[in-house]
Amino acid sequence: MSTRPRATTLYFTRDYLIVYLDDARVIQVPLIWFPRLYKATPEQLRNYNWIGRGTGIEWPDLDEHLSVHGFLTGQH
Repeated sequence: MSTRPRATTLYFTRDYLIVYLDDARVIQVPLIWFPRLYKATPEQLRNYNWIGRGTGIEWPDLDEHLSVHGFLTGQH
């Protein structure tokens, strides 16, 4: 039985969201894919919470919710 990978660390560059997973993969996605994140201030980007022990990420100030599964399947 396979378990879904979980995010363990999150970083931002000027143009990218970078997520480290517990299975050693690193996902880098363009911020432009997520207009709320792209337009957010650095403070808003830093204010995030893990959902489901790392299966998702939420930014309460921005009303943005993303899943690790979505990153891996290219859904944005």
